[in-house]
Amino acid sequence: MSESLQALVTWLSSVPSVVLYLVLASAAFLENLLPPLPADTVIALGAFLAARGQGTAWGAWMATMVGNVGGALLMYQLGARLGVSWLIRRIPGLGSPERVAQVGHRLATRGVAAVAISRLLPGVRALVPPMAGAIGLPWRGTAVAMALASGLWYGLVCWLAYTAGANTDALMARIAAQQRIVGAVAAGVLAIGVARWWWRHRRRGASP
Repeated sequence: MSESLQALVTWLSSVPSVVLYLVLASAAFLENLLPPLPADTVIALGAFLAARGQGTAWGAWMATMVGNVGGALLMYQLGARLGVSWLIRRIPGLGSPERVAQVGHRLATRGVAAVAISRLLPGVRALVPPMAGAIGLPWRGTAVAMALASGLWYGLVCWLAYTAGANTDALMARIAAQQRIVGAVAAGVLAIGVARWWWRHRRRGASP
């Protein structure tokens, strides 16, 4: 384990459960504003420590959900008011213009369903809320889709961490494997959806 990770574990081990939950909620919230932030690692460590008497898996999951969905809705509102181009200039880590175009096309063609799927993709999930706001997707449906995706993603993170045993290195390996698997499944579902849309669009274009 790296020294910085060990220092984080040591500090989190020393704080009350309320503070631990606040840290988890803050990390999940800031992940939407600062995409490079390793929120999954912080949240996994929080759930890992909760299993050792500093809280509960349910509390860790709820704190994470409140923070993550709250941050996502804030970015949705900023996207609706300011536009994604403005956000990219202010938050360079949010995404490149090419990625913005890809995510925008995906959401515009697939709607709220694409919000839920795209929020499971590590490379683009931070861009989804502001883009959904910028293109005018309904906020209620978008909020539900983001909550479902966050619930699944962080539910897996918290469960894996809570049941990891005492080895933090093994914990990090499990979280990395979970990210790869969930990301691959989401990418596959998204690719199938895009292929179906393209095929239908082509058939309509070929019809006399």
